[in-house]
Amino acid sequence: MPIKSDRWIRRMSEEHRMIEPFHSGQVRDGCISYGLSSYGYDIRVSPEFKVFTNVHNVVVDPKQFDDRSFVDVNADECIIPPNSFALARTEEYFRIPRDVLVVCVGKSTYARCGIIVNVTPLEPTWEGYLTLEISNTTPLPAKIYAGEGIAQLLFFEGDEEPETAYADRKGKYMNQVGVTLPKM
Repeated sequence: MPIKSDRWIRRMSEEHRMIEPFHSGQVRDGCISYGLSSYGYDIRVSPEFKVFTNVHNVVVDPKQFDDRSFVDVNADECIIPPNSFALARTEEYFRIPRDVLVVCVGKSTYARCGIIVNVTPLEPTWEGYLTLEISNTTPLPAKIYAGEGIAQLLFFEGDEEPETAYADRKGKYMNQVGVTLPKM
């Protein structure tokens, strides 16, 4: 399963709208970088966050998610409490080709601050804004900057198209728009 280069990512984004909006190079300008890199694409986090809290002392249950588990934050910066977690979404919208699987890894700037970004693979034919899971593993509050780079996507092409792709099985997170909570 070969990894795809910057040329392929650019072509797929410009000709097939795989990533929108798309930045054809690394954008720095005093921010945590985002945009096209050699073998990946650095994604940005939007100013829409759901920060987990224990104010209501609810149990986090993926089968019966209680939205009192978090506080909504809509701002250019988000503080994640020590040893806590937030959900966010990308500023980019994605359309994944049928023969491609995408893996997300955190950016070194945040990783070196104890921030871990966890995202499940973007499956073939999945489409939408990506929901990001951002963990603060430190005993200190951590700041996340909206509109700036948060993680990198790596694109892998399969040796053949899958028999059944995400859209074929009507995946529950298809076409998600905002920060999307767990669904059954």
